[in-house]
Amino acid sequence: MAKEDVIELEGSVIEALPESRFRVALDNGVEILAYESGKMRMHRIKIIVGDRVTVEMSPYDLTKGRINYRHPTPRPDGSRPPPRPRR
Repeated sequence: MAKEDVIELEGSVIEALPESRFRVALDNGVEILAYESGKMRMHRIKIIVGDRVTVEMSPYDLTKGRINYRHPTPRPDGSRPPPRPRR
């Protein structure tokens, strides 16, 4: 396995911690500590408790990861959110 190889897993955020860190419960039952990726901070994508996320983990430390995608949450009535106003 090369140094650049990453392991991508899905999970849900169970706790928001200080300094943009989150406790994530992965689908395989493991809890890890994850932080928000720089692109998500740059585009101001907010993560709250209960969100489904995709986490990248290094094969060297399987207790920490980086959140690189927040899955959209479907609305109960199936409608789409209103468009954002242009500035």
